[in-house]
Amino acid sequence: MTPEVHREITPLSPEDSFLVFDRVKDDFDFPIHFHPEYELNFILNGKAVRRVIGDSMEEIEDIELVLVGPNLQHGWELHNCRNKNIHEITIQFHNDLFDEKLLSRRIMKPIKDMFERSAHGILFSEKITKEVKPKILRLSKIDSIDYFLELISILQDLATSRNQRLLSSYTSNNKDFENSDKIKIIYEYVQENYQNKISLNTISGLVNMSPVSFNRFIKKRTGKTLIEYVNDTRIGYASRWLIEKDLSIAEIAFKCGFNNIANFNRVFKKSKNCTPSQYREEFSGIKRVL
Repeated sequence: MTPEVHREITPLSPEDSFLVFDRVKDDFDFPIHFHPEYELNFILNGKAVRRVIGDSMEEIEDIELVLVGPNLQHGWELHNCRNKNIHEITIQFHNDLFDEKLLSRRIMKPIKDMFERSAHGILFSEKITKEVKPKILRLSKIDSIDYFLELISILQDLATSRNQRLLSSYTSNNKDFENSDKIKIIYEYVQENYQNKISLNTISGLVNMSPVSFNRFIKKRTGKTLIEYVNDTRIGYASRWLIEKDLSIAEIAFKCGFNNIANFNRVFKKSKNCTPSQYREEFSGIKRVL
């Protein structure tokens, strides 16, 4: 992993199934990043935005739909786009949402094969993108099992479509991130304790390492210090609650483990390039499905 690539901790908790972000924007300022979740990204009115998937870098057309596999580096940059009403819908779901037993069923073979190809990133044709556009636009307006069924329908339509194009010549080299027993222990502990103070001595003891060795280990595996990793998790929850919950920003800050509102605002702005208030106002819709 190169230093400039950001390991994103998404707002998806272990109990969630999907997230859908639906917003109209005039800028793309999130750095190139990767995460273990699958991501389906739809962009409308984005002609001349630059898409980066692995080693692929291209200007996009007015409409596009891309499936990004787990841990593949990706991002979209404003580049030469002059539009001020770029409509972006991003769907994220856990890489184990569809387990191997389900994917091994004959009826799921097209989706299973598509998931395997997504390790390179898949650009779908303009024809199928326009066909599934109404379904994608509905996603932020429906809930529960209806959302699940609609997503399955979209994935099936895409999996059986013609003229799919693989984007990156290589696949992710970050696959082992989630496969380390130590990383799993750290991840689970932070997920359960992010609201509380997490000490270096306590968490390094969980994986039988000295604090010094642990610092080197987590920096090498995540590109972050422990406090940066914990804060990313906290900001992930905060960004979701800013949209989902009718709580004040101060309440969300304390609920996520920040004891100082000024520190919360500073860390949030560094992570999201906007204030918590701006983030809350920016999104037109987000759904969480349990």
